[in-house]
Amino acid sequence: MTSAEIRKAFIDFFVTKHGHTFVPSSPVVPLNDPTLLFTNAGMNQFKPIFLGQEKRSYTRAVNTQKCIRAGGKHNDLDDVGRSRRHHTFFEMLGNWSFGDYFKQGAIEMSWELLTRVWGLDPERIHVSCFEGDPANGVPRDEESADIWHTVCGIPRERIHYFGKDNFWEMGDTGPCGPCTEIYYDRTPDKSGGQHVNGDDPRVMEIWNNVFIQYNRNPDRSLTVLPAKHVDTGMGFERICQVLQNKQSNYDIDLFDPYWVCLQQLSGHTYGGRFPRTNAPDPVAEAADADLRRDIAFRVITDHVRCLTFALTDGAVPGNEGRGYVLRRILRRAVRFGRQQLGLSDPFLYQLVDVVVETMGEAFPELKANPSTVKQIIREEEISFGRTLDRGIALFIEAADRARGIRRLMPRMPGGCMTRSVFRST
Repeated sequence: MTSAEIRKAFIDFFVTKHGHTFVPSSPVVPLNDPTLLFTNAGMNQFKPIFLGQEKRSYTRAVNTQKCIRAGGKHNDLDDVGRSRRHHTFFEMLGNWSFGDYFKQGAIEMSWELLTRVWGLDPERIHVSCFEGDPANGVPRDEESADIWHTVCGIPRERIHYFGKDNFWEMGDTGPCGPCTEIYYDRTPDKSGGQHVNGDDPRVMEIWNNVFIQYNRNPDRSLTVLPAKHVDTGMGFERICQVLQNKQSNYDIDLFDPYWVCLQQLSGHTYGGRFPRTNAPDPVAEAADADLRRDIAFRVITDHVRCLTFALTDGAVPGNEGRGYVLRRILRRAVRFGRQQLGLSDPFLYQLVDVVVETMGEAFPELKANPSTVKQIIREEEISFGRTLDRGIALFIEAADRARGIRRLMPRMPGGCMTRSVFRST
């Protein structure tokens, strides 16, 4: 299945088979919600419904939500480029129930789609549940565990319990609740249970079912909501990775056009190499130019997607708040392009067309005014280029001056500078 077919299959499953209403994605810039820098999950636009402040004409919804996680509570920026599955911009496939079905309905639908529609191996599926929070009156989620075991047939040994990782919150305040996460084990012998909720890329979380029951107050206390809701989120790029049998999110078909464009711009070829860990390793990366270039390819691709969607939805680079985050993202992409791919002239804006071509069908708003987005990015590139050039020139001048001073300094035996000369400088 192509990424477009997978996206459509998810939405069609809930609309045609389970009576959900398709609700278009909200903007990635939540201008009416001061608690968020960016839309970081599909449930953000439904927050008034969860709080009982608003009602809609439907009680079941489905969509693919465009999300940015690059600031605030959820921030994946530093992992991008080195990680096989993290992005600043990504799509979140989701289905919602507003006071309609709850745990059993959500779990049964998840199981049906994964194992019967998409044909994933049931023996490779692990799930996690919330271990409980007695201090806040939240019990251990035995209910979800029992549904997974009795209704879906998952053995107890493949049901895991965790703490805060299984209690989802959109921010410091707001609707929240315990969640049950679904993992897919791609180890050859299905032995990946020990890596659930870990860093092994072969055992990856693909879907999170959140049971919205509480509101997190500013004093960190919890208030029970007037109704119980379901909020699920499936990482679109992650499920594409699994269904297309790829080893990273960046290997799926959705990203191929970016590699072609960057290869044409830079003359370098993308090889799909990843470091051993997500954490930067300057020594290893310094010795591997091919790895550095592959990291740069991924950083640039991820960041231009993020920028294009954010600027389309009304954000602009600036010196504070979300504007500062976007400026940082843009400059990070430009720096990787300059240092690793030799792209000294403005280049990032040229990739906006690729974003529109690959994502415009799912998100038509991208086609409205891409020339303005390109202009903003290009102007930021030019400005940052001047700053870099000026900074590099000043650094070289300072380094030359320091080397000149050191050459003039008399030295004591053993290479130490004399105290008197040191004081005079």
